[in-house]
Amino acid sequence: MMVCERGVIVSNLQLLSVLSLVGAIATFAPAIAQAQLASVSTYTQNAPQEQRSGAEKAIEVTGVRLNSTPQGLELILETAGGQQLPVATPTVDDNSWITDLPQTRLALPEGDYRAENPAQGISLVTVTQIDANRVRVQLVGETAAPIAEVVPSQNGLVVTVAPATAQTPTETETITEGEPAQEITVTATRTAEEPQDVPRSVTIINREQIEQQTRLSQNVGEILGKLVPGLAVPTQSSSNFGQTLRGRNIQVLIDGIPQSTSRNAQRDLRTIDPSAIERIEVVRGPSAIYGDGGTGGVINIITRTPSEERLASQTQIGISGALGNLSGDSLGYNLQHAISGTEDNLDFAISGSLTTTGGFFDAEGDRIPPDPNAQGGFSDAETLNFFGKLGVNLDEQQRLQLTFNHFDDSQDTDFTTDPSVNLLPGRQKARTLEGLNLDELPGTRNTLLNLQYSHENLLGSNVQAQLYYRDYLTEFFPFDGRNFSNLGNQIYQSRVESERFGGRLQIETPLFNKGAARLLWGVDYFNEDTVQPVTTFDRAAFAASGGLDFLPTGERTWTPPLELNSLGLFAQLTWDVSDSFIVNGGVRYENADVSVDDFTTLANPDTVIPGGDLNFDATLFNIGTVLFLTEEINVFANFAQGFSLADIGLVLRNAQPGFDVESLNPEPQQVDSYEIGVRGQWETIQGSLSAFYNESELGTTFTAPGTILRAPERIYGVEAAVDVQPSDRTSLGGSVTLQGGEIDLADDGEYTALDGFRIPPLKVVAYVENETSPGWRNRLQALFSGDRDVFGDSVAFGRREVESYLTVDYISSIQLGDAGTLQIGVENLFDNQYFPIVSQIQANDSAYSAARGRTVSIKYSIDW
Repeated sequence: MMVCERGVIVSNLQLLSVLSLVGAIATFAPAIAQAQLASVSTYTQNAPQEQRSGAEKAIEVTGVRLNSTPQGLELILETAGGQQLPVATPTVDDNSWITDLPQTRLALPEGDYRAENPAQGISLVTVTQIDANRVRVQLVGETAAPIAEVVPSQNGLVVTVAPATAQTPTETETITEGEPAQEITVTATRTAEEPQDVPRSVTIINREQIEQQTRLSQNVGEILGKLVPGLAVPTQSSSNFGQTLRGRNIQVLIDGIPQSTSRNAQRDLRTIDPSAIERIEVVRGPSAIYGDGGTGGVINIITRTPSEERLASQTQIGISGALGNLSGDSLGYNLQHAISGTEDNLDFAISGSLTTTGGFFDAEGDRIPPDPNAQGGFSDAETLNFFGKLGVNLDEQQRLQLTFNHFDDSQDTDFTTDPSVNLLPGRQKARTLEGLNLDELPGTRNTLLNLQYSHENLLGSNVQAQLYYRDYLTEFFPFDGRNFSNLGNQIYQSRVESERFGGRLQIETPLFNKGAARLLWGVDYFNEDTVQPVTTFDRAAFAASGGLDFLPTGERTWTPPLELNSLGLFAQLTWDVSDSFIVNGGVRYENADVSVDDFTTLANPDTVIPGGDLNFDATLFNIGTVLFLTEEINVFANFAQGFSLADIGLVLRNAQPGFDVESLNPEPQQVDSYEIGVRGQWETIQGSLSAFYNESELGTTFTAPGTILRAPERIYGVEAAVDVQPSDRTSLGGSVTLQGGEIDLADDGEYTALDGFRIPPLKVVAYVENETSPGWRNRLQALFSGDRDVFGDSVAFGRREVESYLTVDYISSIQLGDAGTLQIGVENLFDNQYFPIVSQIQANDSAYSAARGRTVSIKYSIDW
């Protein structure tokens, strides 16, 4: 383990000053804060009518309507003769409010009535015939039973419904980060399900957790790397190359829109700002339910939802910097503002954020290169994000929603990596050179437009349709390829330009047993145009300046223009066999066509290689079960297949003269995954344990510079997580991930270890959180990354030894009553000098960059 020279006990006066400031503010905060008492909502209920004799004729319910109200919902049951319905005393069971209607029969054309997620905070409303002369009304809340009041009507019955009142932390209550605040997942099955009902390992990061982690970093990849079991530790770069999930690539979605491109730029988690995110759902393990790319799992980023209030507004400002270098070089600033609201059947959410990031410094006080491990960085950068969402409820069952997001991230730096460290003997830490002369600076631009329509009861089915458009550009830092003949011995800067449009249609149809069995079926389609051009630079000017001057000499095409069309057909069955046994399974068929224009390569710019057309397809299956042993404990098992289309562009850019495009074997990588697990959820303890094994006949492993190995692979591991709330003010917990993986390079049955970009070492995450005094919450979290030495003394790309490290973060928030909230974050609290895994396994020392040292962030937010 790398150990900081200062030791574990830190004497840095600046750190003590910050902690003293926190303590002083906390001392006076209660005096200026207004007590925020959680309101206790009650409902009144008319005295139950006496049940009528069984011989008396039952009243028929001929219509059920669900109307939106400012408080929530209004459920209306209509009778044919205008008769008033009898009502039994309501009961509350866990998250459900239930009342029975004696001497009542349903006379609806569709049979029973069911509405899923009709309002925020309410996940399900059902009206069902439970025996010959009794109807049950059940209202299910997301986190607690809804508040309901029965109002007798001359034409039937009216039930007013409101979600359980959200409570804020008080002297006797704290919202603990360990408890799962979001009870619904849509990613695992493409329909709304409780995570306990899904036969997969699922992690849900809610809005509160996202806001908490942004006190340390605005990078989504870093947030997830500290919270999600099975996901490799953060790379501290703008790339997710090397941040695998269960040893394989991730499929990243934003509201269901894929963020990858056919020429994978590995920037999928750097396409949206956290200020525009409501929650993040992670399906751990291969999945084909959304199509290409999910060989390691699916990360679905779900954008902000409108407030139920008429108008809500929040403003946040912040400042951050390296605690040992609190100067203009390291200081960064953050400003964001959001407004949202609901008026009648319209709702909206709008936000904008501006983040400037200063230079990064390691624990020894040295500036970290802006391209820290040759995969892109986000220091010395400016990030803009504009988000908008407009929704209209056309009626009680139909909704139309338009979402827009524009993300623009660009570095503006005077520094670059010093290439001379590669010539020095021994292992050398990457260092910077000042005086960079580069016209086109690195960055990412991502624009999304998403139109969604839903109908909760179209001929008895729930229908969802989506049309989307995405325009994407990412620009890389220049690469010195003078020693690589397959790169034409050029110094160049590449960029990926991609444009995609597509659509999804899915229909959920109840089959039998009053919807206990449901079939989800539909179609996905997209068209994508992608190209990767490069700017070449003068080699003599670069050498004479010591690597500072990048003088353009021309434009070339590296990866030729590709047009990809993909069509996917799928069907997924969910069957609640009983109250304790659930079966879920399905199939997906994917067909893709690729058209390639004539092209040249960097190595052979005067030779034109003819283009061509390719076609490939795949059929994938999945099946899983959940068995509830008790109300608190369930076990699950699943078999799932995921696939990824071949990165054809990466092969084409290295093509030799005489190459025939149609000779390519573009067969997708298909992964077979097996998983078993157990989950427990008690009032003060939640835990899970899962084991997995996955294999593929055509794996995808990258080598330098830009080639692919396709050979059999197998990956296996275990994941465990636990969260405990020993009191109403304290929570603690953590997770452990251990995995291994091997590749059969010669396809002869002899397996050797997969490289460090694919298989990370042991990962342990732990946290403790406490409401120290009313309105003041503190959290300590630690991340330990183990060592891995399976390649001997190799210094090859991805095969170097990995050394362990430990880092600790501190997060605090102080409620100032109506005056707002003060938020403080200290990353790498003990100023440990360490190197991220992706830096440790680089072949060149110019990419061997240290991690950030102690940094501090102070933010202030206020709700208007």
